[in-house]
Amino acid sequence: MSRLAKQPVVIQTGVDVQLIDRKLSVKGPKGSLVVALTDGVDVNIEDKKLFIKTVGTCESSSFLGLDRSRIANAVLGVTNGFEKKLELVGVGFKALINGKTLDLSLGFSHLVIINIPDNLQIKVEKNTLIVISGIDKWLVGQFAATVRSKKPPEPYKGKGIRYQGEVVRKKAGKKTAK
Repeated sequence: MSRLAKQPVVIQTGVDVQLIDRKLSVKGPKGSLVVALTDGVDVNIEDKKLFIKTVGTCESSSFLGLDRSRIANAVLGVTNGFEKKLELVGVGFKALINGKTLDLSLGFSHLVIINIPDNLQIKVEKNTLIVISGIDKWLVGQFAATVRSKKPPEPYKGKGIRYQGEVVRKKAGKKTAK
């Protein structure tokens, strides 16, 4: 059994958790999420604490830690939310929000257009800082990774899209022969 799965998930005040047909519904001040449980994993709710246990074979115990993390992230997401920040580094690199799309000017001959999912809030600050926020941790991280994949930072000058605070190791360029 996972060490992480042995710890209960504390349900904060203002959060309502219900188990309906192998799906855990989590409602809070920022919204609601549904977490589907894997087969062989069961949930007990007691005194504002949620306990996870296995109900079958050994194979189901390998998903205990995963399901506990998904439930804990859902509880945290509906109370506080999640946020990722991306920086655009390069001459002429900029971002715009155009309705339900994110338009990126990344030095290509055309704009890179990315559709924004309904559950996310995107803000662009100073044309070079993209702030992605939402209640679903996986969706926030996946959208940030999708945006970053359009122009990842290159190792020679460091130009591209990077997470805020990410350190890009730069390589030495060509050395002239003597």
